[in-house]
Amino acid sequence: MAQRGTGPDFIEALARGLDVLRRFSPEQPHMSLSQVAQAADLARPTARRILLTLEELGYVRATNGVFTLTPKVLELGMAYIGALGLWDMARPHLEDLVGKTGESSSMAQLDGSDIIYVARVAVPKLIALRVDVGTRFPAMLTSQGKILLAALAPQDALRVLSQPSRSSVPAPSQLDEKRILQILADVRRQGWALADEELAPGVRSISVGVRDGENAIRASMNITVQAQETSLEKLTSEYLPLLQDAAAAVGRDWARWQSRPVKSLKP
Repeated sequence: MAQRGTGPDFIEALARGLDVLRRFSPEQPHMSLSQVAQAADLARPTARRILLTLEELGYVRATNGVFTLTPKVLELGMAYIGALGLWDMARPHLEDLVGKTGESSSMAQLDGSDIIYVARVAVPKLIALRVDVGTRFPAMLTSQGKILLAALAPQDALRVLSQPSRSSVPAPSQLDEKRILQILADVRRQGWALADEELAPGVRSISVGVRDGENAIRASMNITVQAQETSLEKLTSEYLPLLQDAAAAVGRDWARWQSRPVKSLKP
């Protein structure tokens, strides 16, 4: 357990909640209740209450009794998003891509049935929706969300989509499961996804996956355009190869970052 404060205003319950969040790490991203209790030096009932509270707030998710953090933890310290390495690695490639296309580009991760933006380089164009780092949208309405859902096993994707959206944008009307699985299978097969005015009128985007050092798709990268200015043909024939190159470059940098030597100094 972390060192405790001694002041009269110290809140023990808050400190314990932060202890639990800190126990998750790249070396231990998935933990059972018993593992969390042991790692945070908490009684099982206390650890359970904290985890259920964090789950209700959207900071952790539970699958078959195993807890993991969600991208929503970025909201606790968006200025320190570089702790994931994503922004520092993605920025030069996003900027280069935007310089070549003249269009906005972003990276996102899956958070329940939503995507949440973790990096973005925008151009001064009028787009129907405001997008910033931390913005969330229903995943199936976005090209980035389709990429991330397609990276999951089919039944896992359906389970994720059954969770309520926390976006301010209304979630799509109920799609037939067979239709969802067909869309995701097509995305998985071709390796890229489109969203053609599905999120908002006039907004068109194309996305590809970004792989980490374990060759797993952990994020997605997109190009967003105005539908009246940029055709689907231009998106797929001209912009897609540039996007694929940029995503591959981010993935290589991400793999190098994950494999960096880390030395811990023992007290």
